[in-house]
Amino acid sequence: MVSALLIALRASVVTLVLTGVMYPLVVTGVAQVLFSQEANGSLVKDEQGREVGSALIGQGFTQPGYFQPRPSAAGTGYDATASGGSNLGPTSQKLRDRAAADADRLRRENPEAPGPVPGELVTASASGLDPHVSPESALWQVPRVAQARGVDPARVRTLVASQVEGRTFGVLGEPRVNVLTLNLAMDRQFGGPARAPATPLGAVTPASP
Repeated sequence: MVSALLIALRASVVTLVLTGVMYPLVVTGVAQVLFSQEANGSLVKDEQGREVGSALIGQGFTQPGYFQPRPSAAGTGYDATASGGSNLGPTSQKLRDRAAADADRLRRENPEAPGPVPGELVTASASGLDPHVSPESALWQVPRVAQARGVDPARVRTLVASQVEGRTFGVLGEPRVNVLTLNLAMDRQFGGPARAPATPLGAVTPASP
């Protein structure tokens, strides 16, 4: 009986050390060496060295001189502590009303934009934190952003094109543009918009949990 207990105890200790100590340390070490940026949250800094967000987490922008991301149903909006969708289905009147209101707002804010409002700009992602939009959705916003900054739209379109990320490994996903890094690139190349932002980059500050 004692012998069996000792064997079980030794097996438990070895398993604990291997899976609870050594394995996490090895994985953490490998991540820090090979993927340091991602392992530490892919934090993004502005020209002053301030951390203004993560390349992996979307945030809202309200000033006309900045590109806007997809809407968010995470918490009160872009809340990384409450990631998730609205759970509203295609037959939901509330969802249709919200999308219609967003489409009306976008048309008012982008009177010179070509064509109809892109569907992704009125539909939230499943996580509510998607940091990307398609190149087409970014280009649709160019007239508003260029006018707010007093910049030639052709120069803004060129900058958008330079920020397009290709498919992962060349085959996964679709070409996309990270809204935060695009807005930072705008500030680097053209300076900030005329109206000083109340928060870094004019982002919407997520509500505290």
